[in-house]
Amino acid sequence: MNTKQSFCFFVVFFLTTTATLTLAAENKTPVAVNNGDPVTTLTISVDQYTEEISSETLNKWLVQKSNLEVSPTYQTEFENITYCPVSKNFCDFSLPLSTSGHLKLVSQTLANQEAVKAYLEDLARKVNRDPVDAKFTVTDGKVTTFAEAQDGLTLDLPNNLETLLTAVTTPPTSEKIALRYDLKKPAINYSEVNNLGISSVIGEGTSNFKGSPANRIHNIKVATARYNGVLIKPGEEFSFVSYLGEVDAEHGYLPELVIKQGVTEPEFGGGICQVSTTAFRAAIFSGLKITARKNHAYPVSYYSPQGMDSTVYIPRPDLRFINNTPSYILIQAKIVGTVLTFSFYGTDDGRKTNVDGPTITERQPDGALKASFTQLVVDKDGKEIIKDVFNSSYASPYKYPHPGGPTLSVRPSNWSEEEWKNYKKTLSDMAKATAKAKP
Repeated sequence: MNTKQSFCFFVVFFLTTTATLTLAAENKTPVAVNNGDPVTTLTISVDQYTEEISSETLNKWLVQKSNLEVSPTYQTEFENITYCPVSKNFCDFSLPLSTSGHLKLVSQTLANQEAVKAYLEDLARKVNRDPVDAKFTVTDGKVTTFAEAQDGLTLDLPNNLETLLTAVTTPPTSEKIALRYDLKKPAINYSEVNNLGISSVIGEGTSNFKGSPANRIHNIKVATARYNGVLIKPGEEFSFVSYLGEVDAEHGYLPELVIKQGVTEPEFGGGICQVSTTAFRAAIFSGLKITARKNHAYPVSYYSPQGMDSTVYIPRPDLRFINNTPSYILIQAKIVGTVLTFSFYGTDDGRKTNVDGPTITERQPDGALKASFTQLVVDKDGKEIIKDVFNSSYASPYKYPHPGGPTLSVRPSNWSEEEWKNYKKTLSDMAKATAKAKP
């Protein structure tokens, strides 16, 4: 057997014992489906939302795989001679006619599953939404709906992935595709709202944000609107953070100072604690059971009297309380001038609430202090329902310096030399950072 015969024998043996030779894994150049049929644009819809997927995007979702196959029924069909090992001339030279006449390059257009999945995940972020309970108001002594309930929506990713994979590899029967989604009904969606037992104000809380900068006032108004008209079911534990939702520019908030991890710095939503503090006071004076509340790190003038504030931050700390009344509670929130008021409407079951305090129990030269108040709630027969003591401990506000904020020039008598040294260093570092940031 000569050299050529030996080589041909090896190649023939290899080709005849291997069903498929994969010579190219992917061709990422945009291609069209069905051997040249053009990919048209697709319009997808999810509930009321519609979006057009361009032909350019659809083509990017496609990849082409090519295999060199051997079959007794094939004639020589090299769709692209570069797919022949080395070159077509080499194949003609190295393979006997009985074998080379059985070669065929088979191309297949497939969908890029990861690309389609990434598109759907991005779409889900646009259309998914939580259910929204109906909101109500009190007009002329009657409770009426002012914001209808809204179903929640969740995009069905697995089924829609299969739908789009099919659409990009097979010409669809329609250029419009309605994607699947699941709906979730809200917990509160009533037409006869006056049957909820809401008849009178059971408690109110107020606070004054006089002197607040513009961004803080804006954030207070945005957050207040989240709670106006909210209903709390009998026995339900209310979570302030749950109703608050996302706090960012997309949801209407502006940067403003917040107390966070030992510093006071600008962040979206600064001022929301004015709203949580006011809601806390309304819950206290309504005789509700408080299950979670935390005071601020240091005393803030907007929350006077000190000792009756409530700080919140997603996901915690949170303000939570239980509606321990026999009926629904309707929250009504309003702003008049710089005074924020939360009014809780419900059913007067005869309970009486007495709040003793808040009282400053300790005050330090650096502004640190402690405060306390007691909430006593009795039923219509005088039986005690709740007796809770709320203690608050505030650090010195000077330990949380920020540009434009108050500073000390003399060491407070209750500070050590080390504390004073660290404080001055913090002020120096802050001044350097501020100067560096200026254009």
